[in-house]
Amino acid sequence: MNTKKPFLKKALYVILSLAVIAMVVFRLISNKKITEEKIYHYDKEKALYVQADTLQLEEVIAESSYSGIFEPNKESKISAEVQGKVNEVLVDVGSVVNKGEALIQLDNSLLKLQLQTVEVQMQGLQADVNRYTVLAKADAIQGVQLEKTELGLKSAKIQQATLQEQISKSTIKAPFHGVVTAKLTELGAFAAPGMPLLQITDVTELKFTIHVSENQIGLFNLHQNYPVTADAYPDISLQGKATMIGSKANMGSSFPVQFSVSNTPDLKIKSGMFGQVNLKTESREKGIIIPSSAIIESAEQPQVYVIKNGKAVLHNIVISQKVQNKAVVSTGLTAGDVIVTNGFINLFDSANVIAK
Repeated sequence: MNTKKPFLKKALYVILSLAVIAMVVFRLISNKKITEEKIYHYDKEKALYVQADTLQLEEVIAESSYSGIFEPNKESKISAEVQGKVNEVLVDVGSVVNKGEALIQLDNSLLKLQLQTVEVQMQGLQADVNRYTVLAKADAIQGVQLEKTELGLKSAKIQQATLQEQISKSTIKAPFHGVVTAKLTELGAFAAPGMPLLQITDVTELKFTIHVSENQIGLFNLHQNYPVTADAYPDISLQGKATMIGSKANMGSSFPVQFSVSNTPDLKIKSGMFGQVNLKTESREKGIIIPSSAIIESAEQPQVYVIKNGKAVLHNIVISQKVQNKAVVSTGLTAGDVIVTNGFINLFDSANVIAK
């Protein structure tokens, strides 16, 4: 029996399998080389172009701002002093009203009828007084009868004055100049004493209140003017006169400071708008001032890149204050240091750099 043929077949299968495996391995190696060739390899030794600035001592201008809210100087919810049905509402939300202007008319028909009755009684009593006076002089009647009639006339006059006052109060008038900011009743509703019907707000004069810490409260003095701006209109300059400096801290350990602010002629500043009190003080001291864009912010430590011997080296700094888009550095930098101000892409500690 010939055993060579099965052996040759097995050897052929093994050789073909090895050949296939070799081809697969070759292809994988080839693909890896092609992929690696296509991938960009960043050269860490290559110098990066950055913008830099040489530091020098500058005069420090301390600026600070404190946020607050504008509130109306006067605001009142108007209610009736007498009860009655609302016959007429003469204003609406947004209406500008003057002091003493009629706002709401209540039904006073019953009061007027009562007044007419009292006036008729007064006419009769006055006639009796006139007649009894003549008779008393002639000793035709006792003087006590005249006195009782005169007292009845005085009582009727008091009732007349009371009804006239109630009729007057049935017309609800504006207590001061302002704008109607809420309408809380409608025609046909019932009004009672203490029930709010309208709200009037005077915004010609505003109150502006901020809250400051105990270290900052000394920056403000009573009756002194301070520049105030509204966030909605930053180009409009206002003056705020300090009218109150809190003597007791709130729950957040801050003290209220209140200013009186005159609104613009067209009343642009509205109640509830946000604004700021801006303080600016110049000192003769000089310090290191850097742009805020140069600072590498971190949760614990602000840093900047300082260029030394062609390398960008990270330095820890201490910032004493921020002024708009700049920062005053108290520790970590000196005059003559060159810091990176732009070009932070791919920049790392000890990277080679070329300053532009």
